[in-house]
Amino acid sequence: MKKHLSFVFSVLLIGLSSISFAGDSGLVAVKSSHSVGATIDKLEKILGEKGMNVFARIDHSAGAAKADLELRPTQVLVFGNPKVGTPLMKCSQSIAIDLPQKMLAWEDESGQVWLGYNDPQYLRSRHATEGCDKVFAKVSGALANFAAAASQ
Repeated sequence: MKKHLSFVFSVLLIGLSSISFAGDSGLVAVKSSHSVGATIDKLEKILGEKGMNVFARIDHSAGAAKADLELRPTQVLVFGNPKVGTPLMKCSQSIAIDLPQKMLAWEDESGQVWLGYNDPQYLRSRHATEGCDKVFAKVSGALANFAAAASQ
């Protein structure tokens, strides 16, 4: 029931034109209307406007090409803000292994672009974090809003 309500809430946040899922993988994915590069460009701009630090942009497709391998467009943006991350680490210090936050944009076999990120509730479970409901709710809402804005 809880997973179902989380899914419904995510769909409402992201909009009817997008699909969100979170399963055993702990990944939330949103359909993007843009290419992988344009999705990450848009996300990077949005994060900057919201005062987030962007630490790295990793183009896995370019890395594959340098090794004479092929990979559909795949990019990761690594970002965060100590004002957000520190409260999470105070709740459960081991969550630092999953910080800073990351969002992954990739193109699937059919050409559809997705923007995905770790579900904070999955991280909460992974690190056996008790309490801190407000912190996790804030992070969940922020990530959903960033993903929705970057993918539309």
